[in-house]
Amino acid sequence: MDFEWVAIALGDVAWISLAFVLGFLARMIGLPPLVGYLVTGFVLNYLGITSGEALQKLADLGITLLLFTVGLKLNLKTLIRPQVWAVTGLHISAVVGLFGLAIYGLALLGVPLFSNLDFKLSLMLAFALSFSSTVFVVKVLEEKGEMKSLHGGIAIGILVMQDIAAVVFLAMSTGKLPSAWALLLFLLIFVRPLFYYLLQRTGHGELLILYALVLALGGAEIFELAGVKDDLGALIIGVIISNHPKVKEMAKTMLDFKDLFLVGFFLTIGMTGQLSIAGLVIGILLVPFVFVKSALFFGLLTAFRLRARTSLLASLNLMNYSEFGLIVTAIGVSSGWLDAEWLVIIAIALSVSFVLAAPLNNIDDRIYSRFREFWLSFQRKQRLRGDEVLDTSGATVAVFGMGRVGCGAYDKMREMHGDTVVGIDFNNDQITKHRALGRNVLLGDPSDADFWELIEKGHRINLIMLALPNLQANLDALEQLQLTTYSGQVAAISRYPEEEEQLHKAGVNSVFNIYTEAGSGFASHVEARNINPA
Repeated sequence: MDFEWVAIALGDVAWISLAFVLGFLARMIGLPPLVGYLVTGFVLNYLGITSGEALQKLADLGITLLLFTVGLKLNLKTLIRPQVWAVTGLHISAVVGLFGLAIYGLALLGVPLFSNLDFKLSLMLAFALSFSSTVFVVKVLEEKGEMKSLHGGIAIGILVMQDIAAVVFLAMSTGKLPSAWALLLFLLIFVRPLFYYLLQRTGHGELLILYALVLALGGAEIFELAGVKDDLGALIIGVIISNHPKVKEMAKTMLDFKDLFLVGFFLTIGMTGQLSIAGLVIGILLVPFVFVKSALFFGLLTAFRLRARTSLLASLNLMNYSEFGLIVTAIGVSSGWLDAEWLVIIAIALSVSFVLAAPLNNIDDRIYSRFREFWLSFQRKQRLRGDEVLDTSGATVAVFGMGRVGCGAYDKMREMHGDTVVGIDFNNDQITKHRALGRNVLLGDPSDADFWELIEKGHRINLIMLALPNLQANLDALEQLQLTTYSGQVAAISRYPEEEEQLHKAGVNSVFNIYTEAGSGFASHVEARNINPA
């Protein structure tokens, strides 16, 4: 077989192999594989290998598909909340002010690489450091199954508002304003029925994937032609069709494609320029300032009456630097305002912030539980509707995760146990639909220490069924459950044999593999309806 086309598409198989090895090693030590990809970029850079045109195109395609899938999952109601747009505006202003003054102070002291910066350039660098990474946050939320959670929605909403601010800056800094044709982009809203019609009839196979690519890349191209950032076009097209029932399936089909192309993005970060000792030191010294960014987010979110836990988890999600920081810095370099080494410095700060934030996001519930009293001291007495602490008094069976499996489990348990069954989910839209169908479903998060405290204070629950979207979400809930005196039964779903062992070790009494048990469930279904094979 001729693999020449692979070389054409990917440039060099060496970086694929190295990315796999380092990504695998990162996974083995409990870090996301993307950390390994970032290290791969720096290793290749050290070896003198620069990113070629093919790799850059893969990275650009990954970002486009990422923003398209974000648009598919975006709830516009979240963006109009003051907790999103006001917090974003106040946070950017505070970071630019604080970081800008600090950077300008270093410039006045004559610190190397800072000495050539005036006050305006100091503010521009601070602006570049104010963003958080859409790529990183979406990856973390997807891996934990928390894209639809309240803190996940708040974090994504803030990121979208930051992206809009970045687009405005790009337009102003380059002196390029959107063309008059940009006004016609509003007409895309009226094309929605056509998008829906085609989506409904694409089926479930490769045609659905091709249609998603057409929408993402076509939307990016249309916005580019109108003088608007192309990635924003992919995001907007995703938002336009986000209410269609088939969008969830489309997002799942695009997941592997998006992840594959994003490998190219993480590699290019480490291959942006020549690394020096001074640049490395400054880049690393910038990393601790992500804690300042995160603390500002936490203070602002709690001030806007979000619960301490919601505020903390969203703040930890956003505790990193952004790829948009690289874009802003690249404009400064290409315009001759900044030394080219600043691009490498921001790339180092970005990469190390990912390495720092990844393990902290993996233990975010543990951080909240261990220092709960401290976090609660910042919580306002009045809280937003939809962010109250869950109350399950009177329930004997609790089903966590009201997707297809959880919904089926809820209905069956309700047949047997009546109204003492309660469903719990963190997707408000899903809850509204379930309640309209007569199901008793509450808004809540199974990894929430505040909820499990209620279990401690008195309850009637004797069976907990975990039907959460992935293994990590189930393990997070079990970790919180282990901290209580709950002595009832726990059941959970799994998808792979190796997951069953992990769940049993975490304290689950019964594990149901939704794939291997599907056949027996099918047979039971047939028997229950007395279908005679003869």
